[in-house]
Amino acid sequence: MSHFRSSIFALVFYTWAAVMSPLYLPLMLGSRLFFWRCCLLWCRSCIWLIQTLLGINYEIRGLEHLTGKPVIIASKHQSAWETLVLNTIILDCAYVVKRELLWFPFFGWFLSRLGMIGIDRSGGASALKRLVADCKKRLESGRSIIIFPQGTRTPPGATQPYLPGTAALYTQCKVPVVPTALNSGIFWPRRTFLKRPGTVTLEFLPPIDPGMERREFSKHLEAEIETATIRIEREACEKFT
Repeated sequence: MSHFRSSIFALVFYTWAAVMSPLYLPLMLGSRLFFWRCCLLWCRSCIWLIQTLLGINYEIRGLEHLTGKPVIIASKHQSAWETLVLNTIILDCAYVVKRELLWFPFFGWFLSRLGMIGIDRSGGASALKRLVADCKKRLESGRSIIIFPQGTRTPPGATQPYLPGTAALYTQCKVPVVPTALNSGIFWPRRTFLKRPGTVTLEFLPPIDPGMERREFSKHLEAEIETATIRIEREACEKFT
């Protein structure tokens, strides 16, 4: 049954993307905020397809930790699922993405028009400096930042080092960082066609206010995210046993 659901979803989703992407090109001529509203509709339509065709629903915890003020969301990254859903929770956010993504036809062009932040992961200190400057501009304009501290999708149970970008933003942008855990990889595994129905949990944890020393912050951030991630992964796995 899961294989059938996954096949139907792939057919519908990629057909939908192929049809809609060219239609979105002229919409880029409007204001950035107008184009963001158009893309928000796209994200919501994709989430509806995920829920309807794949049977993947979700539960959001810790919304009380989001005050509406600009913050840095430091989120676990396990699948494409969270890149869609976070857009509908943190409205008009700015993602930190690999610079190469901005070069992709349609998708990359849309990210650029939305003001997402591309980072050259091989650029060293100069790339970090540029990242901080770009994020400060977005925060000053009232937009929250979403960054994946490990820099890439990490499957449940796997380990991946936390990169220095989030700590650099924390120490220099002077806004709270909200650690965020999730277990989407259990239902939407990385680089796997087959998807699994169920309920994804995404949990916003208590904000880390400015003022911690950089190394202390990095250890605290990793401990918070990893501990919560392991907990909600176990919760999901127990439902299948």
